[in-house]
Amino acid sequence: MSTVKEKKGAYAITCLVILFILAVLFTFPLYWILTGSLKTQLEINSATPTLWPQEFTLENYQKLLASQMSLFEINAFGYTITGPAIASAIKWLLNTVIMAVAAMLLTCLTAAMAGYVLAKKRFYGRDFIFGLMVCAMALPKQVILIPLVQQMAALGIHNTLLAVIFPIVGWPFGVFLMKQFSENVPGEVLESARIDGAGQWRTFYQIVYPLIKPGVGALAIFTFISSWNDYFMQLIMLNSNEVQTISLGIAKMQAGPEANDFGLIMAGAAVAAVPILIVFIAFQKYFTQGITMGAVKG
Repeated sequence: MSTVKEKKGAYAITCLVILFILAVLFTFPLYWILTGSLKTQLEINSATPTLWPQEFTLENYQKLLASQMSLFEINAFGYTITGPAIASAIKWLLNTVIMAVAAMLLTCLTAAMAGYVLAKKRFYGRDFIFGLMVCAMALPKQVILIPLVQQMAALGIHNTLLAVIFPIVGWPFGVFLMKQFSENVPGEVLESARIDGAGQWRTFYQIVYPLIKPGVGALAIFTFISSWNDYFMQLIMLNSNEVQTISLGIAKMQAGPEANDFGLIMAGAAVAAVPILIVFIAFQKYFTQGITMGAVKG
């Protein structure tokens, strides 16, 4: 018995050590960005890298917030209404947050409803539609880029945040994920709701949604990060400075006069990482439950 306990203890310690090493490796880039944004330009460019700032400075953040632009600009009836001036980096961050949050909410709503319908409703062509969704998952976005740009231009929303929100709303992976979770909803529960007089919307909102909430939480994280980091689509769809995202802003710094100012670039990257951390922490419980349910389902 003692030998078995010793083996289990050694196995647990080995797993903890491996997990600790992996955690350090995955968090080190974020640590390097945060500490680099607090270093002086001389220390960043030093031939000997330092793991901890020898001299803390907020100069990089001050330079990041130095550039100003209007919060909003509305043209109507021949008049132009201009909002208060804010830092360009804050404006880019607000644009990115609005884009990612809107894409996340719309994708979770549409994918949850579509996944539920494909899993629990019986209608002609259901399997064909789901097959198209699975095939679309293997289709690179670059293949449909030109039609997407043409569609956004035809709708008159090119060079607006809507042009990067709408293409991700019909994310095939989201529909596929929510269909798999909806398969676990007992049919007897849905039948009982129908007998009790519950309509389709009430059944979905009060019965189905609470059961698939872990999947929705996992999809929310996936969608937010995917939309936030979709630099290619943002580069193609957004041209003007007023609708730029933080990713485009950082890339603009790297291509402009501040190309060698790595402290400024790290400060921008640190600011861009904050919303992703907040979303992950907020949905971490549902994300863990979603992964666990997906693993158990096998």
